[in-house]
Amino acid sequence: MRKWLIAAAIIVVVFIVGITIYLQPNSLAGCSKTPSATGNCRPVDAIVAISGGDTTARANWAISLFKNGWANTLIFSGAAQDKTGPSNAAVMRELAIASGVPSGDIYIDENAATTGQNAENAQAIFAQHDMKRVILVTSGYHQRRAYLEFNKHSDGVVILNSPDVNDNDWSIWWWTTLRGWWLVGGESGKIIIFYVTGI
Repeated sequence: MRKWLIAAAIIVVVFIVGITIYLQPNSLAGCSKTPSATGNCRPVDAIVAISGGDTTARANWAISLFKNGWANTLIFSGAAQDKTGPSNAAVMRELAIASGVPSGDIYIDENAATTGQNAENAQAIFAQHDMKRVILVTSGYHQRRAYLEFNKHSDGVVILNSPDVNDNDWSIWWWTTLRGWWLVGGESGKIIIFYVTGI
């Protein structure tokens, strides 16, 4: 019985560690706070933050990357959650401007209501401004699926991942909450559907 309990505990730990690593790829993990001249640590053409979940944390992480010199352009994507108010993209834009980002360095997509639409609409901005390398910012639990969508729609554009680190819905302790398990289950299911159907 004890051996079975130990084995079960090991399986659970391996699953938690594995799914945590899988869901939140981080292309900048080996980089310092500011960019350098090599590999993934080079500056990019734009930083893209998509809304949903903890939108403020996502926007603030993108803004911090901008201020640390990773790009000279920010792109915010997301329709209004409350249709009577401003779009999520517009709210993120105002956060950036309030923190000192010049308004001319920000592009917004106010129409995307899904991750797939975030990717499609961002691609139009990439193409219009000849952007070839971008950093994608979203919540850790959402990073893998967002990357899959962006990689699918972003023709010829290199997508680098940088999940926000201050998300109120996600941390390394996600497995201690029911919401954490709900997020993992939801994202895992949608990733499976993506691979099976391609949409």
